[in-house]
Amino acid sequence: MTRWKEYFTPATVDEALTLLGQYNEGARIIAGGTDLILEMESGHTIAPEVLVDVTHIGGFNEIRAVDDTERNDGSQWIVIGAGVTHYQVERNSILGQVGACLTESCRVVGGPQVRNVATLGGNVAHALPAADGTIGLLTLDAQVEVCTLAEGHVTRAWQPLLSIFAGPGKNNLTRGQMLSAFRFRPTSVGEGSAFERIMRPQGVALPILGLAARVHLDDSGERVVKAVIAIGPAGPIPFRATEAEDVLTSADQFNDAVIADVIAAAQGQARLRTSKHRASQDYRHEMIAVLLRRVLPKAVERARD
Repeated sequence: MTRWKEYFTPATVDEALTLLGQYNEGARIIAGGTDLILEMESGHTIAPEVLVDVTHIGGFNEIRAVDDTERNDGSQWIVIGAGVTHYQVERNSILGQVGACLTESCRVVGGPQVRNVATLGGNVAHALPAADGTIGLLTLDAQVEVCTLAEGHVTRAWQPLLSIFAGPGKNNLTRGQMLSAFRFRPTSVGEGSAFERIMRPQGVALPILGLAARVHLDDSGERVVKAVIAIGPAGPIPFRATEAEDVLTSADQFNDAVIADVIAAAQGQARLRTSKHRASQDYRHEMIAVLLRRVLPKAVERARD
């Protein structure tokens, strides 16, 4: 493997984006490096001349609750820096309470050594439709903060998570852009979330299918009034089963019959494919049913607690 020639550790987003602009196609961002280094070693990615390590940027490794200044009603955002590792997510007590599907999704990424260094930002930026952390964030209806360097100035903008995905392994970020953080509304009274994955152990745990759901119950605790269901891989980008969500929220009561209807809707909308290393299309089709029967009752139970 051809090694890089220079390695920078900028302390700010401005410095990082300036370096990327200075070296153009010859530079790549690195955080945990669990994807990039493997791709370089295998020859799937040409080794860049310069690596820009973003893990020293202030706030990139922090998880915090912040007030929503736009609403001014006491509501909050949970903000997760792009350099936060899967281990940090897995072990964070706040996230375990208000974003359970995210902690559960990060818990199954690789082994302990991988989770100790692999970052949530890298998981998202790599843009794989089955990325576990991405599925967890999507279920929480998360937003991503994109930083852009233009004419010597850096601007920051929050946008929907799915807006940065262009296809398998491809994102919409330009050379003058980078991810800095994610944010989502914490689950509150009457809300719950859950994640489950079917995997094939082959040295590393290869995901066959991952599925997460977030539900919001009415005051009776018997009807789902809001829902998000995310599945991966079920298309070229991380997938929201919007038709299944509509079936779930239009039902008068949450029960086994509703779950069956939700399954049918999700199976009909998902764009599944056969992978010779993981599973057939038909098997994944059946696993949607298995996972929904596990995840939905768990999310509802948590919402009732």
